[in-house]
Amino acid sequence: MVSLRIITAMLATAAAAAAAGCSAPEPARATEPPRPAAASTYWTVTRLLSARAWPDAGPAGQGAGRISSSAHAALTAPRVGALFLRTSGGDHFCTASVVSSPGRDLLITAAHCINGGKGSGYRSDIVFIPGYRDGAEPYGIWSPARLLVAPGWARSADPDLDVGFVVLKPRNGENIEQVLGADILTFNTGYRNLVRVTGYPKSSGSPITCRNWTTRHSATQLKFSCDGFTGGTSGSPWVTDFNPVTRTGRIIGVIGGYEQGGDTASVSYSPYFGVAIRHLYDEAISR
Repeated sequence: MVSLRIITAMLATAAAAAAAGCSAPEPARATEPPRPAAASTYWTVTRLLSARAWPDAGPAGQGAGRISSSAHAALTAPRVGALFLRTSGGDHFCTASVVSSPGRDLLITAAHCINGGKGSGYRSDIVFIPGYRDGAEPYGIWSPARLLVAPGWARSADPDLDVGFVVLKPRNGENIEQVLGADILTFNTGYRNLVRVTGYPKSSGSPITCRNWTTRHSATQLKFSCDGFTGGTSGSPWVTDFNPVTRTGRIIGVIGGYEQGGDTASVSYSPYFGVAIRHLYDEAISR
């Protein structure tokens, strides 16, 4: 017969183990949905042309929508494209760009473009069209293999984690970086950098671009001032050290974060790319 002392010790050990399990920190992993099916067949030219900027009142969504003299049409931006998505409210678009990765298959965008946060889950029927202009698909339609956002975004829409990655499937036997090249993701670059920001505003079917210095909004957010960055420019890359010959540079931010990127057409924000975003990138390239 087991003595009362032994039973008591066994119960104490079990309780301690349970307490240790409850207090263990959550693994800092990216959160991803089931691998999505190809959505390219959903996006007819009619749907592409009728898609609305996302979010409707997100980055500069309440601005006038005009493009100022400081933001002008991007003559060519093949590594930047429109990211089309479907929500319960209809068809929409954001901006995404090709970022260098070992698999040569990676996009960066804002987390709120691909995941609603606060437990609402991932968007559906996502496709990427690099160099998109008024319904044209100069480099084809690319479908995602995986979508990744940080747990802190998926759970509580933490603006400091408003960055998402899209791993693309190959197209015609090639990965997207093989076709278009890529910019390099860079971390901990400080708060003041001269950047070129390119994205798709709600007032146009083609991209705009603007060049200006970033400033510090807070310890975890960057700020960029230029008129014309309305809804749809969420996810636009902030590229520094841009080489006009190779048309490549280093990405240090994306429109997103505070106020989901900004609530006027003239001021945009980005999460600061520090340890947390580096970890998310490492997750994106590790599988």
